[in-house]
Amino acid sequence: MRKHPVFQRQGDDLHCSLELPMTAAALGTTVALDTFDGPRDVEVRPGTQPGDVVTLRGLGVTHLRSSVRGDLMVHANVRTPTKLDHQQQELLRQLAKERDEERPQAAFQPVSQGLFGRIRDAFGGSSA
Repeated sequence: MRKHPVFQRQGDDLHCSLELPMTAAALGTTVALDTFDGPRDVEVRPGTQPGDVVTLRGLGVTHLRSSVRGDLMVHANVRTPTKLDHQQQELLRQLAKERDEERPQAAFQPVSQGLFGRIRDAFGGSSA
């Protein structure tokens, strides 16, 4: 079986990653996503975090010998800008000040294993 360049199958569900700019994740937006059933609007809610999932019901794979279909799971991949001009930097500094995040408190977290590692673990796969 050939791998699809966008979708990964897990049972009857399909998984894909949707790359979003940080501003779209923070403010929310609607994006058109090409699916096997044609274009579909995906609503990205304000405050979307990396790894959040939007489920499009019934847009996955048809179950063998059935008309029931799995879901399409769209995983948010929030992109942080790497090149900002002076004005953009100043706007972000103002936002950080407004949100009292100039010197944020940080805490260690477990190392993230990435989108497909989380999918594998959700379905009982092992990492070794």
